[in-house]
Amino acid sequence: MQIQDFHFLPFFLLLLLSTGCFAKLHHNYYHNSCPNVESIVRAAVKQKFEQTFVTAPATLRLFFHDCFVRGCDASVLLHSNNHTSEKDNAENLSLAGDGFDTVIKAKAAVDSVPECKNKVSCADILALATRDVVALTGGPSYAVELGRRDGRISTRKSVRHHLPLPDFGLDQLNAMFARHGLSQTDMIALSGAHTIGFSHCKHFSKRLYSFHSKNRIDPTFNPRYVDELKRECPRNVDQRIAVDMDSRSSLTFDNVYFKNLQMGKGLFTSDQVLFTDRRSRETVNLFASNNSAFEEAFVVAMKKLGRVGVKTRNQGEIRIDCSSLN
Repeated sequence: MQIQDFHFLPFFLLLLLSTGCFAKLHHNYYHNSCPNVESIVRAAVKQKFEQTFVTAPATLRLFFHDCFVRGCDASVLLHSNNHTSEKDNAENLSLAGDGFDTVIKAKAAVDSVPECKNKVSCADILALATRDVVALTGGPSYAVELGRRDGRISTRKSVRHHLPLPDFGLDQLNAMFARHGLSQTDMIALSGAHTIGFSHCKHFSKRLYSFHSKNRIDPTFNPRYVDELKRECPRNVDQRIAVDMDSRSSLTFDNVYFKNLQMGKGLFTSDQVLFTDRRSRETVNLFASNNSAFEEAFVVAMKKLGRVGVKTRNQGEIRIDCSSLN
């Protein structure tokens, strides 16, 4: 598809704006103010991870939900007494508390070092913690660009229409990710994070019991996987019951997620469509056959995701408490 001329100027301006933002981020941002910030965060995250594996998928998902709403500014961490912040939106109510707790504990560890106290943003700590949980589960490690400021605005309404839904098709996924400068390949690679994720019965039960097909089951489902899921999520079960997104290696960050898609074992429609749609199938097949290709694409996508809507300098603040404004 050719890009029409009238699309070029707005896209070019958007590129300039986004470039200007992340150009202020760099790997050694805290070299003078808190030189050991990465090792401090890594130690805190490792300790939390050793207490519960949920730390990993919860932190990774928290980062994604933060960046896709108002940018990577830790606004998802803000608490509101009248339940009007991002975390109070229905799409965020399922965010596991261990993700929030990981950032809180890492922030406390950083601030316990006198030279670092109140010098490192919650947004940067979340970005570092996300990298660390990926590495702790066997995934790739990568350099994290730093220098984000924490946002001052967090509203429940701002989440609406900004996060992908379980029933999204490829066009909807591509459109949402493209708004943040992420390509289809980026989207597929980031979807691979579901290899250590989990979900709840309510998000996919329609595919098991009330799909628009003759037997009410999504025909793209592997029949044996249907039986497995029906055992875990019988009709009318408590919809908060958690199910692994990757039924074969849920504790390891690897490319098995993509192998599952090849076998009809994608939990969400938005997972399985990556294989059933011919436009994305080739990339799924590549990642399924080559874990290094997946990891390389994931790192590229995570770095791009970490630049989305960042606040720098006087555009935000460094919160003393990640859950409240200064």
